[in-house]
Amino acid sequence: MRKLCFNPKTASFALARNSPSSPQSLISSPTPPRLSFSEPGSVVDEDSFMEEAEAIILKWNPDSSAYAKVTSLFYQDKTEAKHYINCVNQLHQTMHSLISHSPSSHKLVLAHNLMQIAMKRLKKEFYQILCMNRAHLDPESVSARSSRTSANSSCSDCDDDFAAEDDDIRAAGDSITEVEQVSSGAMADLKLIADCMVSSGYAKECVSVYIVIRKSIIDEGIYRLGVEKLSSSRANKMDWEVLDLKIKSWLEAVRIAVRTLFNGERILCDNVFSYSDSVRESCFAEISRDGASLLFGFPELVAKTKKSSPEKLFRVLDMHAVASELLPEIESIFSSDYNSAVRSQVLTSIQRLTESAQFLLTEFESTMQKDSSKTAVNGGGVHSLTIQTMNYLAILADYVNVLSDIFPREWLPLPKSSSLPESYLYSPESDYSVSTPALTVRMAWLILVLLCKLDGKAKHCKDVSLSYLFLANNLWYVVARVRSSNLQYVLGDEWITKHEAKAKRFVANYEKIAWGEVVSSLPENPAAAEARAVFENFNLKFEEAYRKQNSFVVADRELRDEIKGSIARSIVPKYREWYNELLASVGSVRDLTVREIVTFTPQDIENYLANLFLFGTSSSSVSSSSVTSSPLRRWS
Repeated sequence: MRKLCFNPKTASFALARNSPSSPQSLISSPTPPRLSFSEPGSVVDEDSFMEEAEAIILKWNPDSSAYAKVTSLFYQDKTEAKHYINCVNQLHQTMHSLISHSPSSHKLVLAHNLMQIAMKRLKKEFYQILCMNRAHLDPESVSARSSRTSANSSCSDCDDDFAAEDDDIRAAGDSITEVEQVSSGAMADLKLIADCMVSSGYAKECVSVYIVIRKSIIDEGIYRLGVEKLSSSRANKMDWEVLDLKIKSWLEAVRIAVRTLFNGERILCDNVFSYSDSVRESCFAEISRDGASLLFGFPELVAKTKKSSPEKLFRVLDMHAVASELLPEIESIFSSDYNSAVRSQVLTSIQRLTESAQFLLTEFESTMQKDSSKTAVNGGGVHSLTIQTMNYLAILADYVNVLSDIFPREWLPLPKSSSLPESYLYSPESDYSVSTPALTVRMAWLILVLLCKLDGKAKHCKDVSLSYLFLANNLWYVVARVRSSNLQYVLGDEWITKHEAKAKRFVANYEKIAWGEVVSSLPENPAAAEARAVFENFNLKFEEAYRKQNSFVVADRELRDEIKGSIARSIVPKYREWYNELLASVGSVRDLTVREIVTFTPQDIENYLANLFLFGTSSSSVSSSSVTSSPLRRWS
């Protein structure tokens, strides 16, 4: 998992805060007596206040004091820093009072000059705190601290049993607390300065510093997460493998960016500029605009690329799912009117991804329709189109929640049923009710398109029995892939049952055509007088059927066993009955008549049928069976 790592450009002030001041600096700039300002609204002697305000402000004027130039007010003496802020706030009130009753007073000029010096000092302090606390004010720390604060607040009433912790956990907790204290202190100082500057009318100066520092943090964070600026022309020129890596990087980055980077900046900005809603919102919009545009504009860029890789649909759905999942959080973080462009970009990207997914699925169907191969697989096995299509749809079914949003019922541009082969005109897929989910209808339609293509290929088989076996093999594979994937939940048990029954009908038709003459060569009522003619006819039909059918393919073990068992049940009992009748009339299997008439024992028939299809279970180019390469077993 990626993490945002922001390193401070300079050493942390955490050490400086506890470091003693140098003796030289203390001697060169003695501290004046402490000021104790009255509560707001009380009457303060203007002359006395102006003298005291001038003293503390000039003390920390870097233009007139070497001490002030190299020393930080907020890190040197936090108590004096608060007095300084109170002094500036009171100075602002005094200026308003002077404007109202003595606008030409020299005190007003002095107050204005002092305010300029104070604002310059506070702007410097603001900048220093932001720079020196980059490590403690990184978005990850701020958002994590906010989450822990919320969690601690919600668990404040927990039982005392939960208060007991191991030493290691307590030590880790103390470490986290120390870091949080530094972070909280820095945020409090920033807020104190921002409140003073904004209320005094110097919001622009304060915000400009904040934007410079914090915008660089967001930009750096986006860069560290692997999201880079990409033009449309460059994206179109990229190999799919390269673009795919960038999409995967974005999928990993966007959650971190929203929940840590932007959320942390939102929390910090809300805290620092809580004095003014407009300042807070405009400031956050300014620091986040470029990074958010780059991050949330990437999906739209991908959606518009002309890449036609089969995997693109899945990546589009991945991005759609993540963007939709994060949308409520994005709308919360970027909720103000200042951030309307960001929200608009996210919604636009989601819409473009929706359109791209619809187009890619339509293109997938079109590719199936354009498949121009006329022949079925040698031996009647599972066609590559079937395998590829069902693998694709099985993966697609994993995106059921996304697809349900992308394909509403009104988006069902299904062709008219008249474009289908006649054998499928009354298929159950065309009879879904209005309440049927759109995704179910769309998936059923895509499989129907596949079956229609397979039906067309089956018609080119030279042997009718092979065409039925080809259809049985492929439909059985389709049903098996549906059962083993989320397609079973999309299409439902009724769909599976109907198509499984259809596959069995194909099997029955295959058996009837391929082995019907073998079965019919054995009359119902055995008679010894007809034995020679019956056995000669059976031998001929069986050898002919076996040679042909043993080159056929049935890859699925369950289907193969079912077909072989069904054939054996149709032939072996009747053959055994004729065989036993002949033995009963002759009296011995070694009789010359039996050896002349009978080629196979019942056990031979069972053995041959048990070995049926074994030479064609894994490849379309099958080898010849033992029937072809050597004579069938005969009596010796």
